[in-house]
Amino acid sequence: MKGKSRKMKNRSTLLMSILPVLACLALLPGARAVSPAPDGCFPNFTTAEGCDALSSLTTGAGNTGLGWRSLFLDTTGSFNTGVGAGALVLNNADSNTAVGAAALLLNTTGTQNTAVGTDTLVFNDSGDSNTATGYFSLMNNTTGGSNTAIGSEALTANTTGSNNTAMGNLALQSSQTTSDNVCVGTEAGSGITTANNNIIIGHHSGVHSVFGQESDRCFIDNIFGAPVSAATATIVMVDSDGRLGTVTSDGPNPGGFSPKGIRPKTSPEPAKQARLDRKVQNLRATVTQQQKQIETLTAQLKENAAQIQKANAQLEMSSPAAKLVLSKP
Repeated sequence: MKGKSRKMKNRSTLLMSILPVLACLALLPGARAVSPAPDGCFPNFTTAEGCDALSSLTTGAGNTGLGWRSLFLDTTGSFNTGVGAGALVLNNADSNTAVGAAALLLNTTGTQNTAVGTDTLVFNDSGDSNTATGYFSLMNNTTGGSNTAIGSEALTANTTGSNNTAMGNLALQSSQTTSDNVCVGTEAGSGITTANNNIIIGHHSGVHSVFGQESDRCFIDNIFGAPVSAATATIVMVDSDGRLGTVTSDGPNPGGFSPKGIRPKTSPEPAKQARLDRKVQNLRATVTQQQKQIETLTAQLKENAAQIQKANAQLEMSSPAAKLVLSKP
């Protein structure tokens, strides 16, 4: 809190140091750009136009109030811009911007808020650093801080939750006190009421019934069941820092990589067929090679048999004739 107060003090000092420069510029002679001259030139770099706009201002500087009772009760608050009927009507804080009827209507001490759209941040009281863009976005916020809501009725029920980001119509619309959620997409996280620190990307209007009120989860739509290219698909993993990455592992140990615990799931049909085709091709190549080896061995055996027969015939031709010997009595 001390660091935040010091930072806010430094920013206020910087902004106050700009005012003398603006004062010098105001003293420079120059021709009027419009005629007749604007009637909203007031002390302390103040611009006010509209019934009772900035009518209570005393020492506040750099304020702009355009619209019925915009910044009506501001006395010492500085660097505020209220455009629209009732914009920042109760404000007496610094550095708020409200554009739209009743935008930041009830803000009193909240600082550095930006509200664009009808009734945006309308009930905010002391919440700081909120950004709301869209009809009724962050409408019920009171003390919650550092929320970002972009889209009609985004974070519309939030009251005290902080550090939420909702982008899309009705995103996080039911959340009141939860914090640290990030939801992107129409109705993304619209069913969250008690869960914190979730990341939801895609249309998850039924998150309360599908996933339950679980915290510290990540849900991404349009991934499960979506086909991918079997030729280029790789394993996606996440490390302890939450980073996603791919692993080019397609076999038992390609490139020396074999992560423990990985069990390949059933492959898509095209991948299975491709592997079967490769096996068939390898088998055919093996059979063809073996057939050639058999034919070569058969030819060699025939040649050897012919040579044996020829050798036997030559031996018979070269053997001496047998003689008959008779013994006389």
